[in-house]
Amino acid sequence: MTNLAGKEKRSKRKRQKLQKDDITVVDSDAAKKAVVATAIGNGMEWFDFGIYSYLAVTIGKVFFPDIEGPMQLVYSFATFAIAFLVRPIGGIFFGMLGDRIGRKKVLAITLIMMAVATLSIGLIPSYASIGTTATVLLLVARLVQGFSTGGEYAGAMTFIAESTPDKRRGFMASGLEVGTLVGYICGAGLVTLLTYILGSETMVAWGWRIPFFVAAPIGFIGFYLRSRLEETPAFQAMEKDNSDVDEQASVKDILIYHKKPLLIGMIVVFFYNVVNYTVLSYMPSHLSAVLGYGETEGLLLIVIVMIIMVPMVLVMGFFSDRIGAKRIIQGGLIGLVLLSIPTFMLIGSGNTWLVFFGLLILALFSSSFQGTMPALLPSLFFTRVRNGALAITYNISASLFGGTTPLVVSWLINQTDNRMIPAYYVIFASIIGIIVVSYFVKEVAGKPLRGSPPAVTEKSEIKDVLEEPEEALWWQDERKKIDEMKEDDKQ
Repeated sequence: MTNLAGKEKRSKRKRQKLQKDDITVVDSDAAKKAVVATAIGNGMEWFDFGIYSYLAVTIGKVFFPDIEGPMQLVYSFATFAIAFLVRPIGGIFFGMLGDRIGRKKVLAITLIMMAVATLSIGLIPSYASIGTTATVLLLVARLVQGFSTGGEYAGAMTFIAESTPDKRRGFMASGLEVGTLVGYICGAGLVTLLTYILGSETMVAWGWRIPFFVAAPIGFIGFYLRSRLEETPAFQAMEKDNSDVDEQASVKDILIYHKKPLLIGMIVVFFYNVVNYTVLSYMPSHLSAVLGYGETEGLLLIVIVMIIMVPMVLVMGFFSDRIGAKRIIQGGLIGLVLLSIPTFMLIGSGNTWLVFFGLLILALFSSSFQGTMPALLPSLFFTRVRNGALAITYNISASLFGGTTPLVVSWLINQTDNRMIPAYYVIFASIIGIIVVSYFVKEVAGKPLRGSPPAVTEKSEIKDVLEEPEEALWWQDERKKIDEMKEDDKQ
């Protein structure tokens, strides 16, 4: 009886024809609201992570006072990296939950968890007050942050990708990274302002706590905005499809039947995170601890560069809808291979203008990824497993290579006394990225997401879509192969 039901479902899928009612007409106002609310929430998440990055030197002095020199920074970044150990666990938990109960509910939960954990860091007594207990409490709070973030970013990418029309997905999804940058900018700006007003000694004494206290009200604002969102059209369409609802995927199913996109996604996330965390998380500390810049001066340079990155990211997203995300990503990777060494030579020159120009070059190439990844990564997976699969692939890769980037780079510099280590690491990641993106990533800009019906902006577009049904349902052969694999395993 079960086999007969399975055959009927597969037969239905093989015969699937595109009907007018299958095409989703996306409400432009609702799509914009989804982008803004999700980006604000994501910005709050990265405000929390950002202030920790920019306070790394200060936190090292507060919680690791017995350690001196560059190793103090290594220990500080170790507590930054430890949050990434639990990100895969949080990603699997919240990702699978998002595929079952919906994207919207999960995003609200992760935001509240992050806000509470961040507020807790600001309340922890210093090492001077309670000794190693302070370090342990810091690690616990960082683990909670990591667990919630495991479900946040993948869920946010999924939500925006599923809420936007196909032909504008790249541009609208790039708004998510604008939220990331704004979160970083606010975090860095606040730290920079406080450091300038209070001075380094006061920051170590108590000033470092202020940014963590600010995070709590931001979290509740983000929660309010997200709770008022509608569920994504793609998820709603999937719920109406009994063949998908009856077959909720498990982690085992994802690992067995979607392993190719999982591996591709992990490598894509690898180079994306290495570049992203090098520019946004590591460089402030590199400028101050390695190159000897004042903390305020180094942070100010990064803040200015990130402000300039906001329009860069939107431009990259805009052009990804027109020339394809692959081309933009390939251009960024090639640029990093050719220019990383000259760029870090400029950054190490000691001339403020040359340092700024070097950071701007890195920002341009980083923007080529930030403007395209929020749309490209969700497109790797089918709707039924998208949230869970994306959370697994993103968080495992981010844990191994993203959050550890500042730690690995600072440790290698300490061991080798070579300030060009960041350039070599970026080049290595970029070469791998060029190979994978060129040969294994399919260009789907302007096309429906895997497993989802077409999504258009205007009803007038429906006629054009119906004239090319095979193009609109380009993913059917892939799903057919997955169904056949499942049936073979059952026999």
